[in-house]
Amino acid sequence: MSEVSASSRSGSDTTSDVPADTAFAAQQDALLHARLGDPFAFLGPHAVNGKIEIRTFQPGAKSVHARCGNKSVELSARDHNGLFIGQLPGKNVAPYVLDIVWPGHAHAGDTRQTIEDPYSFGLLLGELDLHLIAEGRHRELGHCLGAIPMTVDGIEGVRFAVWAPNARRVSVVGDFNSWDGRRHPMRLRQQAGVWELFIPRLGVGERYKYELLDINGQLLPLKADPIARATELPPATSSVVASATPFRWSDEAWMKARNDLKPCSVPMSIYEVHAGSWLRITEEGNRHLDWHELGDRLIPYALDMGFTHLEFLPVMEHPFAGSWGYQPLSQFAPSARFGSPAAFAAFVDRCHNAGLGVLLDWVPAHFPSDAHGLAQFDGSALYEHADPREGFHQDWNTLIYNFGRNEVRGFLIASALEWLEHFHIDGLRVDAVASMLYRDYSRKAGEWIPNIHGGRENLEAVAFLKELNAAVAERCPGALMIAEESTAWPGVTAPVSENGLGFSYKWNMGWMHDTLRYIEHDPVHRRHHHNDMTFGMVYAYSEKFVLPISHDEVVHGKGSLLGKMPGDEWQKLANLRAYLGFMWTHPGKKLLFMGCEFGQRGEWNHDGSPEWHLLDDPRHRGVQRLVRDLNRFYVEQPALHESDCQPQGFGWIIGDDADNSVFAFVRRSPNAPTVLVVCNMTPVPRQDYRIGVPEGGNWDEVINSDADVYGGSNLGNAGRVATTEHASHGHTQSLVLTLPPLSTVIFRKNQQ
Repeated sequence: MSEVSASSRSGSDTTSDVPADTAFAAQQDALLHARLGDPFAFLGPHAVNGKIEIRTFQPGAKSVHARCGNKSVELSARDHNGLFIGQLPGKNVAPYVLDIVWPGHAHAGDTRQTIEDPYSFGLLLGELDLHLIAEGRHRELGHCLGAIPMTVDGIEGVRFAVWAPNARRVSVVGDFNSWDGRRHPMRLRQQAGVWELFIPRLGVGERYKYELLDINGQLLPLKADPIARATELPPATSSVVASATPFRWSDEAWMKARNDLKPCSVPMSIYEVHAGSWLRITEEGNRHLDWHELGDRLIPYALDMGFTHLEFLPVMEHPFAGSWGYQPLSQFAPSARFGSPAAFAAFVDRCHNAGLGVLLDWVPAHFPSDAHGLAQFDGSALYEHADPREGFHQDWNTLIYNFGRNEVRGFLIASALEWLEHFHIDGLRVDAVASMLYRDYSRKAGEWIPNIHGGRENLEAVAFLKELNAAVAERCPGALMIAEESTAWPGVTAPVSENGLGFSYKWNMGWMHDTLRYIEHDPVHRRHHHNDMTFGMVYAYSEKFVLPISHDEVVHGKGSLLGKMPGDEWQKLANLRAYLGFMWTHPGKKLLFMGCEFGQRGEWNHDGSPEWHLLDDPRHRGVQRLVRDLNRFYVEQPALHESDCQPQGFGWIIGDDADNSVFAFVRRSPNAPTVLVVCNMTPVPRQDYRIGVPEGGNWDEVINSDADVYGGSNLGNAGRVATTEHASHGHTQSLVLTLPPLSTVIFRKNQQ
């Protein structure tokens, strides 16, 4: 637990004058009917007629004693409604405890409880904390708001704090007070709209929620803690007090090396995973793995496959499993479905020590409208816009964050930093950025509100993204911020200092759509769509790109990646292998969703596993082996990644042979062998196909997607081919190649 000192053990109103009988009666009535908005003005120790009067509310208790040192004073029950009042000896407040006797049930005897009075503690949050919260610049909200185990004035307990500026009353409720909102009303810190309370002798694992009255005194549904760092296992919805003990990391070497990386020049091959369905244990009720089991099985698999990073669909707690995490309600808590926060941290630590980076999908664009969540949190549109033309997302039936509000921006930025700093995550893939940037996103005329200039750009969201990425760059060197942005918004990956949004990378949705559209055509028609494969290079250096074949492309009736391929069974698999070869050699970092690496036949089902049984088929093992070899070659060859973001790293040799559906290009990097890539996207073998090359000598055939080890026909170039002095394609030297059907063949210039 952390150690703090409250400003006073005696509360803020201990020297108040004697209340008039009518005022006292009104406060008592408000307490009994759960309307007491300022509990410290009534409960706890108070100076009355020169003595210290103790008031405590313990409904259902048989007796209450206030014990100060070796003296004990019985408090009188007032009207048998749970209010106990008595006076301490002396004129000064001294630390005291409450000894409470609770009646037993059935054959059980009475139970005794000893606890310090929550209303005897002074102010908890510092003025600087409150100032930063109000300005939206508190970067460590997870250690300020929420439920924090700590020691106050030598007493162990939990400090609760929640932002609810428009509430009339806020209480902490849980098993510890029988979910009775009258028992632990909180104190309002007016300057920030934050309510706080320290409850002694609570600890890690306690379930809790907040009970609120809105500005009109109406009782709201119980609310989960927006800053909860742990939750109950869904479908239960309570927040859980998480440990404040820091995780003992052992990834110092990884973190130091990461901070020194230049992202554009390093290889990045991402394996996208849905933690709940990567592997199901059918023998045990089709259950999914927990973080420890994923560490045992997923980490070795990803390493063996040669991936450099794992990217998880959102692991932030979410009530509906069918949302795959894209409708989160606990932006600071890893889902309880897979284990504790410490178990998640241990998984990340294992990944780093094994040499794997970890990325998370993160959703700041919208949130679900579940009654226990952020929607109308204090009875007002607090996190969302009040006007549905700004605050309701029609596509997903969700609510849109109000990026113009300081506290909301601060909440989201602190969430991002919690994952990057507290959990050592290597980067966040920010979901649905396009929906944030445009006020008219997926809206018809009249369904949206223009910005202050009359335009469609969401200026508040733009400012938020810039602030987010600037904060991450300053506090988390080496961490990646990746945008899922599907439009031509300029400068997504340009620095904030140059008026860009400041992301590290952007998903290249245009490349993905164009190339998938091409590969879905029957080869006989591909000559008419040749431009779909080449157009990506027209804008390849306008941003820093990740090439994504993600979960979105294999769900909702789109079929699997293999299922998109035309032709008979042999051609489908050959098409898939050729496409993967093209993707791995094209400029841009790589992302592949689980199951695609071995040619899953059916589309992804989040309630089941990928079709691992297909690996019993040598043809599917061949696809898997190809991806493994592509990954390893990609990592080992500087030409394929060092100059990824620079035009000089790529050069077309053949980009216009539409009749034959052939593409050829080179990848280059200083002081590294040049790589030549040739793709034949028809089932017709091409013999004696001449290709000009920039360097004379021997070229080694290093990967051929048509090799028999990958399930192909094993047509090729016998491992090596030499140039001849025959000019072609603008070069004085050329190669005469055999191009296998539906293949990508990769050559490397022999340096000897």
